Amino acid sequence: MILIAWAMPLAVAAAPFAAFVMDARTGQEIYARNADTRLHPASLTKMMTLYLAFSAIERGQVRLDSKFLVSSHAAAQPPSRLGLKAGQRIELRYLIRAAAVKSANDAATVIGEGLAGSEAKFAAQMTQMARALGMRNTKFRNANGLTTEGHYSTARDMTILGRRLFYDFPQYYSIFSRRSADTGIATVSSTNRRFLDSYEGADGIKTGYTRAAGFNLTASAKRGSKRIVATVLGGTSTAQRNAMMAQLLDAGFGKAPSRVREVRPAPPVFVAERKVRRTVQVASTVPGTASRASTVRLSSSDRPVARASTVAVVTPAAISAAVARAQAAAAPERRGTTLAASARPSPKPGTGTVTNASVDPEVLARAARPEARPEEGDAADRSVSEIGSARPTPAPRDDRSASLAAPPAPADPGSPSLFAQTARPQPESMALLAAPAPAPRSDAIILTSLAPEPGSEPETTEIVTREASAGGGDWGVTLGLFRSQREAEQLLLRTALQESASLGSALSRVANTKRGFEANFVGMSKETADLACDRIAARQQDCRVIGP
Repeated sequence: MILIAWAMPLAVAAAPFAAFVMDARTGQEIYARNADTRLHPASLTKMMTLYLAFSAIERGQVRLDSKFLVSSHAAAQPPSRLGLKAGQRIELRYLIRAAAVKSANDAATVIGEGLAGSEAKFAAQMTQMARALGMRNTKFRNANGLTTEGHYSTARDMTILGRRLFYDFPQYYSIFSRRSADTGIATVSSTNRRFLDSYEGADGIKTGYTRAAGFNLTASAKRGSKRIVATVLGGTSTAQRNAMMAQLLDAGFGKAPSRVREVRPAPPVFVAERKVRRTVQVASTVPGTASRASTVRLSSSDRPVARASTVAVVTPAAISAAVARAQAAAAPERRGTTLAASARPSPKPGTGTVTNASVDPEVLARAARPEARPEEGDAADRSVSEIGSARPTPAPRDDRSASLAAPPAPADPGSPSLFAQTARPQPESMALLAAPAPAPRSDAIILTSLAPEPGSEPETTEIVTREASAGGGDWGVTLGLFRSQREAEQLLLRTALQESASLGSALSRVANTKRGFEANFVGMSKETADLACDRIAARQQDCRVIGP
């Protein structure tokens, strides 16, 4: 039994340690260590679940008293859980309390399914929101943070999310500082109450733990005019994680300026990619074969017929036809009516040859002059002698009525569109004029699943769950032996804060030896180890380079 208890911290320590500290007022980085390494976030995931729940409430999609149905999938989630039963209905306010305070996995899953219809769709919305908030190395697969392939985040991204919860939803932020909450079923205690009680100024935010992730915490604290947000991933225990967070926050308060201009985060920016596909019409060029076109019809008008280069022959029948058209077109205008969408006029006179017709020679001679021939589309309410005068004003293109008279009374909203009842069939070229006005654009944020295009390459992701030589080298430095693991860890953290530039991406590691706990930085090249050890020694701290 003693051996098992001694070995448990070593198994948990398999997850790499990562940390990030930010000045919440400006979003500026204060300290980073493995901050962009993709790790398992565990229940820190629920911060995004709650962010989307708060967004849905503010948009009016749901209310705090909206009742969500518990599915069998949600009820079967492993602990930590609220104890929901399949088929049960529970108000959203209780689900939020359970997810934020107790970190209940079943409550978080019910929130996701209730908002999006399924947990998979909700996870896609979570990932899209993460991108909109600037979280570049995060992907979600579920709403509660249980270990799943392809579900990852970073210390930097979780800190960004913690800051956004504070600034974007101050009306709900106090839920993260509660030591207990009524969930409608039972009163639950906060998983973060130890840190909230022990650290001065702490007012949130969220804890997380799984075997693969280790002990995680995103925390926020305020002292005077300063507010610091920080994240720790890969802690070895609750006590060790809280101690590391306290040191990180202390360092943040020490380095952050007392006076600074507050820079609130901008609203989420959703990037929508619009793809336009064009298909070129290809015709067969094989001699003796019919021309075959490819698949797409372009939504454009036909190519206009080229004007004849020779002078058309004016015949008596053509002149008679022109007079008839002019008299027919003049009749509606004399009655005070103008057609909004008249049919396309007949082809220009003279394009064909008609015989066996008689006409007055004087009229024929006058019409034969080029300036006397009517142009296509001219109004025809004048005599033959006036053909060729200036074009009239085009009829107004109004999709509400077919005349210039006073518009009819508004149609019943429940009836078909007014245009569908009164307008005459129009040629294809007028289709756009007859289209109804587009619906006003909504200000609401609509989250949709970003399903990949067919044939697209899947995103390659790597989730780090074991320590590796970050710098690609086998060298390191040791700071000496200590009586306790905590003492060694505190020295490593303090040194990392002071010498982050020279240590680079080296990993901190406490080796449990027979002589004591050895504080080491590993995963360095020999040159980096020599430089780091020289700088550490200049601070009157024992340091020795260790090699392979």
